[in-house]
Amino acid sequence: MMVCNVSLQVVPNVPEEDLYPVVDKVIDMIRESGVKYIVGPMETTMEGELRQLFELVARAQEICADNGASRIISVVKIDYKAGGVTIDEKIHKYR
Repeated sequence: MMVCNVSLQVVPNVPEEDLYPVVDKVIDMIRESGVKYIVGPMETTMEGELRQLFELVARAQEICADNGASRIISVVKIDYKAGGVTIDEKIHKYR
């Protein structure tokens, strides 16, 4: 398995008071998936196999739509390299 990082920012088009609750449901889904992840102020970064992480990105869209979003804007960033890449190797000196 080639380990990579995928960062996901979802911005569901919902009423302001529903924004964080919907995003929280996406983060709950990521947590329940068992992948390593870190929540940041603007995005959540996940670590795992690329196809598995893409499935989580797709599920995040469905969660937003299922919770009232008429449209979802998402930003996805991928860090993929030969030999793999981990969250720890990128941020260990800051923790």
